[in-house]
Amino acid sequence: MRAGWKTKICLNDQDEHMALNKTVKDAAAACSGIESGMTLMLGGFGLCGIPENCINELVRLGVTDLTCISNNAGVDDFGLGLLLNGKQIRKMISSYVGENDEFERQMLSGELEVDLIPQGSLAERCRAGGAGIPAFFTPAGFGTEVAEGKEVREFNGKPHILESALTADFAIVKAWKGDTAGNLMFKATAKNFNPAMAMAGHITIAEVEELVPVGTLDPNQIHTPGIFVQRIFQGDTFEKRIEQRTVSQA
Repeated sequence: MRAGWKTKICLNDQDEHMALNKTVKDAAAACSGIESGMTLMLGGFGLCGIPENCINELVRLGVTDLTCISNNAGVDDFGLGLLLNGKQIRKMISSYVGENDEFERQMLSGELEVDLIPQGSLAERCRAGGAGIPAFFTPAGFGTEVAEGKEVREFNGKPHILESALTADFAIVKAWKGDTAGNLMFKATAKNFNPAMAMAGHITIAEVEELVPVGTLDPNQIHTPGIFVQRIFQGDTFEKRIEQRTVSQA
């Protein structure tokens, strides 16, 4: 079982004794054990549903040489852009990075290794990692640079490329609500990458807007079961920025 795989991989004794109550005090406690050179998944879509508190803690920790898997790379002064500004990221595995000037500068100068992936393929590679599926075939990217060096097979007369699953040392997600057992509910666009990434981390950290006792959440509304989450805490503040604010003229 995938769940068994996750629960056996613990980086400190704290995780082994938190089967029922997985709460930690704050972002500092949640990010304990994250070290330079690790691979991190960070949920969210654009600036929606990103783990703001944990990203700020990573900046404070000063860990470097990170490989970050995230749909976006934040903006220059917010989200993963803060880690890029501090030269803390060695490699980005992502889909859309057009809002970050520093990302562009580092990529073009060769300071940052970049693996750009079609958005649907990125989501499926994360989902496959959580489901224990090592690889899958997809038509997305065939005939482009994305397909270079990858196995190609034909299905129903159409060429497909082989994509491998993605996993991470830590998956860091942001949820709307969560309970002390780690059950999570995501809101609106935050459901895009967060649920898949929550399943694909060896250790999954969830920061939530509202932390409630077990039994408070409607079981039918839970998006990620607590079995996939090792640490959960209620975030202090959430700016919830908008990348491009557009308003109509009065």
